[in-house]
Amino acid sequence: MYGIFRARTVRHIPASACLQHSLSVRVKGRAFTVLAIESSADDTCAAVVTSDRKILANVVIKQNSYHEAYGGIHPYVAIGAHQKNMPFAVSRALAEANLAVTDVDGIAFTRGPGIGGCLSVGSNAAKTLAAALHKPLVGVHHMQAHALTPLLTTPPAELPEFPFLTLLVSGGHTLLLLARGLADFRILATTLDESAGRAIDKVSRLLALPWAQGGPGAALERFCAEADGEEAGSVSEGAWDGSVPSLPQAMRGRLAFSFTGPHSTVERYLHARGGAVGTREKRALARAFQRATVGQLEEKLGLALAQCRREGVCVRHVVVSGGVASNMFLRERLRVCLDTISPDEHVALVFPPPALCTDNAVMIAWAAMYRFLAGDFDDYSVELRVKWNIEELSVPVTDVASEGGAKV
Repeated sequence: MYGIFRARTVRHIPASACLQHSLSVRVKGRAFTVLAIESSADDTCAAVVTSDRKILANVVIKQNSYHEAYGGIHPYVAIGAHQKNMPFAVSRALAEANLAVTDVDGIAFTRGPGIGGCLSVGSNAAKTLAAALHKPLVGVHHMQAHALTPLLTTPPAELPEFPFLTLLVSGGHTLLLLARGLADFRILATTLDESAGRAIDKVSRLLALPWAQGGPGAALERFCAEADGEEAGSVSEGAWDGSVPSLPQAMRGRLAFSFTGPHSTVERYLHARGGAVGTREKRALARAFQRATVGQLEEKLGLALAQCRREGVCVRHVVVSGGVASNMFLRERLRVCLDTISPDEHVALVFPPPALCTDNAVMIAWAAMYRFLAGDFDDYSVELRVKWNIEELSVPVTDVASEGGAKV
């Protein structure tokens, strides 16, 4: 059907042109359909997405019950769970899309960054499917996929316009990026130690919060949002004076993140009290940590926006994605932040739906779409990138002729 696939240098394509082009591209009279696989961490995901912005299937198989006992992701356990779950995830996605695997036009997968063994499960599945079915293959940068998700989920009239700022906040990364194109990102700030998501997960574990279905981050958010009761959860609560330690705000005035300070303050406080804290004291501590973490994200966003303006870069949209972006307190605070620092010029704040903030294969399919449409495929032997700087996606511009001779 496609003959011999040839890798081509295609990266800088305006989002509006790609989206308009995607609406017109057809394969035998229908939209281009991508089956995507994601397994970079602890969720086994498969999805089917079309070039006319339809999500036909979105399957996410969680592993929380496997990892809660370890207080975080156990790589070997995650690999085993991926191997067990991947066939069912792909099968369910095709069934939900009401498609046979031969109806799919391209296969996409997360190439990196991520946990090497976990990435390999999705990579091997995608490569095997693509090779057996003679379908084109595209490997996707995980953080690029998070950044581009709103280009799929936002109504066309409200789509983010390049250049826009992107705040990517997850368990593996905390990045502030200037997005200048679909594969053109400039890093403005990154974390010097641990990510915001990892710090949140660790504090949730220190507070011994049950994960339930959402994992440790969701558990902390839920705990902070609950109303204070009249419980006296321990003897120490009766002696609690109502105060919690001041949590440090890292590197004020500098475009860089650091979350070990607030995390370590919580850990030292609990250690000094022998872990014997009552529910109200624990909740006050959790809220202080959440305020400090979100406050740092607010400050750095303001610094990034100010820097862009000094450089003459007009930013009208801020995209926030990654697992932590589903936190409703963060969403509320960032809106207040932008209204405060830019009262005269509205800056739109764009989030994917909460279900598409955490890891999913929908975002992988969509991030691969522009490459499929441009005929820019990967070889079946393409290697994983456990560590992968997002700035490396940018390469020299090559115009690609679309069907009918138009340029995209």
